[in-house]
Amino acid sequence: QVQLVESGGGLVQPGGSLRLSCAVSESIFNIYAMGWYRQAPGKQREPVATIRSGDVTGYATAVKGRFTISRDNAKNSLYLQMNSLKPEDTAVYYCYVRRTLNEDNYWGQGTQVTVSS
Repeated sequence: QVQLVESGGGLVQPGGSLRLSCAVSESIFNIYAMGWYRQAPGKQREPVATIRSGDVTGYATAVKGRFTISRDNAKNSLYLQMNSLKPEDTAVYYCYVRRTLNEDNYWGQGTQVTVSS
């Protein structure tokens, strides 16, 4: 059972930055895919960013150019650098890993991000 623990959420003013971290309980060196989703109140969970084998990244249109996903294999950690934050980025952010193509995702417990003045 893979365990994921997110951290780094909080309250930030519009235009500010936050860096989310996701600590994974096992090696991420050969992980098929990992990334971030978010869920705002009253809305469905939506993908934000992914990183796959070979460090191929993908972003939702709403965050492209503002958010950057990265990984540190030595620390078994995933990150999401969020810049130029907007109120509409307010949500609970969840990290996930998928070890192989045929496995389901493992999820963290989520971290709250609130963008408000």
